[in-house]
Amino acid sequence: MSASPAAPARFGHALLAGRGRMALILVVSLLATCLTMWWSYQVKIKCGGAPFLDEGRSSHWPVGDPDAVIPCYSDLMYLWIGRDINNHVFPFIHGGITPDGKLFGGVVEYPVLSGMLMWLGAIGAHTDTEFFQHSVWLLVPFGLAITVMLALMTRWWVLLWAATPPLVLYAFHNWELPVVATAVGAVAVMAWGSTISPRTGERRLSVRTAAILAAILLGIGFCLKLYPGFFVLPLAIYVLTYGTAAGPDGAAPLRRTLDWAGAAWVAVAATLTVIAIQLPFMVLGFEGWRAALSFQGQRKADVDTNSIWYWGLRHFTGGQNDTYNTLVGLLSPMLIVAAFALAVFLGWRVYQRDGVYPWIGVSASMLAGFMLFHKVHSPQYTLWILPFFVLLQVRWPVIAAYLIADFILDTTIFRLFGIYTSGSPMKWWVITGVNVGVWVHAVVLAYLIVAFVRAPLREPLASFGRRVRPTEPDLVTTS
Repeated sequence: MSASPAAPARFGHALLAGRGRMALILVVSLLATCLTMWWSYQVKIKCGGAPFLDEGRSSHWPVGDPDAVIPCYSDLMYLWIGRDINNHVFPFIHGGITPDGKLFGGVVEYPVLSGMLMWLGAIGAHTDTEFFQHSVWLLVPFGLAITVMLALMTRWWVLLWAATPPLVLYAFHNWELPVVATAVGAVAVMAWGSTISPRTGERRLSVRTAAILAAILLGIGFCLKLYPGFFVLPLAIYVLTYGTAAGPDGAAPLRRTLDWAGAAWVAVAATLTVIAIQLPFMVLGFEGWRAALSFQGQRKADVDTNSIWYWGLRHFTGGQNDTYNTLVGLLSPMLIVAAFALAVFLGWRVYQRDGVYPWIGVSASMLAGFMLFHKVHSPQYTLWILPFFVLLQVRWPVIAAYLIADFILDTTIFRLFGIYTSGSPMKWWVITGVNVGVWVHAVVLAYLIVAFVRAPLREPLASFGRRVRPTEPDLVTTS
């Protein structure tokens, strides 16, 4: 295929212009991220500071300023006491769980890498406030990395991540930013690997190689907060179907056979990553490692789990009785598996229609199903799903409804916990806000189980991997 004499010059001008736009997007989005994370710090730090009580607990915790619009409560401060973090005990190795379900000896209720981050944050800390501040410094690079990756894949849409309330509410609420970084990183690796050189017309990486690298990141994410591990299945199916609908210059698919070996390598890469990370803890402290799993298995769907089960099913069983706990124990995993199966099936239907398996949309759909039906739905999980609002063309009213409900939920649920703890009279606007947040989230998540799979990718992510003609003036936006 020949190009016109002016094509190199036009490409050069487009490349320079594209780099200038990208630099502007990166600067603006990183500044916005710094601003929102600084704001988050200012909100949360009000729960800390002198004077300190026994074991380094701030006398301001957990209320801070009772008149603040955004509550200052943070798990980063809460977990300073009760998990031997304040005693600087290395996680999992020496601990276990008591018969009544209490963890001890450095065991935390999170996967091992999150436990390691908590231990690192506690080094040199003698109070909950110092632990919070150290943890903030550990989390900030992950928030910035997420912004950079989303900006490169979606341009100005990154501001949905960098400049919306969830980053203020949850950046330093829990240890979510590292796990979100692994999930976004897996998408970024696939996107970078699929970009095509304008000179050679070839991918930077084969689909199989890029997917193996992405699977390693997803395995690391599984050892932080589990959910990225779900995405290995749709990624493997993407590789199974070769991840491409057309050959060079839009020709028909080159091969229609399925790459079973490539799909298997994706699963093996993720599995070996998880084993390599988990095995040292299992060998050196199996009881402590198992205690974290036992804690989650024994956890009841009560008010602090913030799920549809507590706010819905409880009213039909006469409260949190044995019937309620049994039904939650059965229905929650069954519906999660059903939601996963539906997402994979819908993705296959899209593949049959379009020739490309939508692994990103299927991953987002699986996450929506998990968040809807799991017995725990912590408010900070919004950070999990927010990048998919950036990556996929979700309708604006849906995004707005989710984020508004999320803000209402966050500003009421922690006040509700305080009312329950203190025995104060219930305020109608608090209980109303919690119910509005929970049920709007539930409706939107149910919708997203289907909508995510069908949602197109945003540009330029959607164009990564497409072969384009060198004479096209917008070449730089697709590579």
